[in-house]
Amino acid sequence: MTTLPSLAEHLADRQLDEDRRRTARFPELLARKLRRMSASPLAFLRGSAPLFYALLGEHPELAAGPPGEGWIVGDLHLENFGAYRADDTRVVFDLNDFDDTVIGPWRLDVLRLTTSLLLGGRELGADGVLALKLADAVIEAWCRTVFDGEPPPSAPAPVVARVEHVRARNRAAFLKERVEGTGAKTHFQRGERYAELAKDVRAAVPEAFAAYLASLSPAEHPGPKCALGIVDAALRIAGTGSLGGLRIAVLVEEGWIFDLKEQGEASAAKLVDATRLAPAERVVTGFRACIEHPPRALGTSTLAGLSLFGRRLAPQEDKLALGKIAPRDLPALATYLGALLGRAHARGARKRPHGQWSKADREGVRQQAVRLAGIHEATYLALCERIRPLLG
Repeated sequence: MTTLPSLAEHLADRQLDEDRRRTARFPELLARKLRRMSASPLAFLRGSAPLFYALLGEHPELAAGPPGEGWIVGDLHLENFGAYRADDTRVVFDLNDFDDTVIGPWRLDVLRLTTSLLLGGRELGADGVLALKLADAVIEAWCRTVFDGEPPPSAPAPVVARVEHVRARNRAAFLKERVEGTGAKTHFQRGERYAELAKDVRAAVPEAFAAYLASLSPAEHPGPKCALGIVDAALRIAGTGSLGGLRIAVLVEEGWIFDLKEQGEASAAKLVDATRLAPAERVVTGFRACIEHPPRALGTSTLAGLSLFGRRLAPQEDKLALGKIAPRDLPALATYLGALLGRAHARGARKRPHGQWSKADREGVRQQAVRLAGIHEATYLALCERIRPLLG
């Protein structure tokens, strides 16, 4: 492998080129994406999943490891766990983002989650020694769940608090933060969250939304009694890695908001044999394969040849608030997240190994995560150096 400084500079240049390419249709989002990625090494990891897998492909010693295969999350990190209202209306805490799901080696998810934990240690208030202990806790809990069939432990305090917090939210407050006007003049608030769609895209939204509704199962379709006429549609500005892709927010008469999100090739597709499903179908299939109670109304559509993944947004959604977790709760949280990932992998398994991962296997994954965390930290700083003139 080349020296770390030269590798980091090379990767930073590649990431900047990729961000320019990804935001070419919406150039005003480039500065926003770069600003979000410059917030921390963990934020950089969140926004650079294709770079993560390109790095593994070019340095296969970082991706090699123990067996086990099935549906994986792909873009797994600490903030891809959260609370949401599930398909049976309960509020659950689980994995919640499958845009990069693909069939591949389990170790890729374990490796990326562990790397994110090491990079996010300071945001969690953990020093390096504790961060390494937490990494071990994630891997050990994952192994117990996948290989021994242990169920996840009781939810730790930060998870219980997050679920209770979002359960108390109501639709009126949710809409008030996003919508203004009354009656026929109700519309999304243009600004930080929403922007105008191009006229040709706006004209195609009704057909795309109708196709999404038609893709839902009878159990999840809102039904004929619901007023689903479109009141407004806007470009939704959300996420980090997904900024630059087409994302459409649809407000209907019932007072519900739906999200139609462009999907492309999975970030890990060049490293593993990708599925032959259309991108949005891949997302829905992987989500349902791994999660017993996924979010409500997952569906698919198309618009101008783009594959769209659709879902209904709810007030009862939120990610972990990393900066608000007490250090004493971190070991239980790391164990819980590892177990949730193990449960997802066990559900979506395709090729189970004959035995447990050995101690050497587990330590090898952790050491690979340590090396990847170092590379990403250096690349993050190199990127920040390059974008300072762009951000002012």
